[in-house]
Amino acid sequence: MASMARGRADVNSRKNLVVAVLFLVIVGVFFYFYSQSGDSSIVEYGDKSLRQLGLKGDRDVSESSSTLIGGEDSAIPKTIPVCDDRLSELIPCLDRNLIYQTRLKLDLALMEHYERHCPIPERRYNCLIPPPPGYKIPINWPKSRDQVWKANIPHTHLATEKSDQNWMVVKGEKIVFPGGGTHFHYGADKYIASIANMLNFPNNNINNEGRVRSVLDVGCGVASFGGYLLSSDVIAMSLAPNDVHQNQIQFALERGIPAYLGVLGTLRLPYPSRSFEFAHCSRCRIDWLQRDGILLLELDRLLRPGGYFAYSSPEAYAQDEEDRRIWREMSALVERMCWKVAAKRNQTVIWVKPLTNSCYLKRMPGTLPPLCRSDDDPDAVSGVKMKACISRYSDQMHKAKGSGLAPWPARLTTPPPRLAEIHYSSKMFEKDVEVWQERVDNYWSKLGSKIKAGTIRNVMDMRANIGSFAAALKDKDVWVMNVVPQNEPKSLAIIYDRGLIGAVHNWCEAFSTYPRTYDLLHAWTVFSDIIKKECSPEDLLIEMDRILRPKGFIIVYDKRSVVEYVRKYLPALHWEVVTNYDIDQGKDDEDEEDDHAVVIIQKKMWLTSDSIQVSE
Repeated sequence: MASMARGRADVNSRKNLVVAVLFLVIVGVFFYFYSQSGDSSIVEYGDKSLRQLGLKGDRDVSESSSTLIGGEDSAIPKTIPVCDDRLSELIPCLDRNLIYQTRLKLDLALMEHYERHCPIPERRYNCLIPPPPGYKIPINWPKSRDQVWKANIPHTHLATEKSDQNWMVVKGEKIVFPGGGTHFHYGADKYIASIANMLNFPNNNINNEGRVRSVLDVGCGVASFGGYLLSSDVIAMSLAPNDVHQNQIQFALERGIPAYLGVLGTLRLPYPSRSFEFAHCSRCRIDWLQRDGILLLELDRLLRPGGYFAYSSPEAYAQDEEDRRIWREMSALVERMCWKVAAKRNQTVIWVKPLTNSCYLKRMPGTLPPLCRSDDDPDAVSGVKMKACISRYSDQMHKAKGSGLAPWPARLTTPPPRLAEIHYSSKMFEKDVEVWQERVDNYWSKLGSKIKAGTIRNVMDMRANIGSFAAALKDKDVWVMNVVPQNEPKSLAIIYDRGLIGAVHNWCEAFSTYPRTYDLLHAWTVFSDIIKKECSPEDLLIEMDRILRPKGFIIVYDKRSVVEYVRKYLPALHWEVVTNYDIDQGKDDEDEEDDHAVVIIQKKMWLTSDSIQVSE
């Protein structure tokens, strides 16, 4: 009897277990279909999951890139998941969590952990990055130079840490930037004027009558130095890593100041040789003597003939034995590099580079650092290691005794000498300028009332060619990050020669910037280009959404089939069409195989359930 009772109990137990499992399966299926059928027009979210949510499933890249364009609409998602709120500042290729999780073996002394390390496709967060709680539409330029919303970058530790240096001050709902820095507590404007005075530039103006246009500011902090250069018609590439002051570049871009996340580590910076007239390091805490002066030699590669390096640091004036030793060794190094002291006053020294190769050729045999090998391409930057050697000037620069560039602003529309290196004639250059001026005028007329004064400040041209899109915006109060594909680095040299700035980048990967940092993205044939490379256009769309600010604009200029494909994703991305139009073949796109079209898109303002706030 006891055994029969146990048997009946076992049977009942198994029945209960089966019923419970069936119930869980039914509930799971119900929730799955419910989540798949969500209304794509809803723009309020509460997703808390840190799961990596994929768009592509098991489809390979080639299928998503070529087969689906012009194919079945069923492959287009109705919704795209929203990332966890903790990912609101995700930079996929500069993600420290990725480094920890994948256990990359990096040399911390060489700053390798601050260099780019991109996730493989299987580890990407294919979800939309949410804004932080309380996010507001950024303050318009030029007011944004001096103040931003605290809610947009809720990090105030720099205000406390640098309170005695006037970097930034918290005032109610805003963070205010008085214009100070570690070396210029009393304002970047006065410091800039003092540098110009040291060099005897006319009227103490740092632009030296248009001869100084492009500046590289290394270890830039919150970029007040670059922000105050703008009033002198000088543009700085403000550079800093995602280090202990990790939000400094985010603050710079929120302020509307050109900036880029990068580090002097082991790889060349993503800029061609001879890009800058001026480099600046103010208390940037860089050991310039390490590895045979390799970091200083990277600056040398980037400086034009006759370019300046302003160095403000204790080594330039302190009297303790260690600082004096560093100063002696650094002075000896730059002398062997053929740099000369242009001026030295108080805590700042300014060196100047030679105009020709003559000094290099007169050095004693065996002098270090050596000249780079003749087969070294100083413009090759993608994944290229820095080299502890001096990049000599081209024969053209040597003979011209300089870069041969017109002063700013004439250089913007003057064919530069390096144009021949990309097989462009002056006539082709002038035609490119004319075509893009017409296109940009057309863009702006289509945007019409959507654009208000100061609402567009940070612009990115995602495939810039020789920079004529940016040049056509010369009368707008904007700056443009000109992005050039890895296989076209020489064209970026032309962009810098025109007095513009940019970087080499592969759009199969995420860009080195924070979320919500650009107001307008211009995608001229970018999608066609990455499809040829068999990369995912869906991944690029999600990356563009990450970069773009709410209420920002995207201009897609591409083949009509590609534009139609992009348009299918708009509901899932919460983007909406402002306008679209076809490009007449033969009128604007000579020798193109396919008709082209343009769609202008605006990103909607959407908030998670934790960040709902009236923000306009």
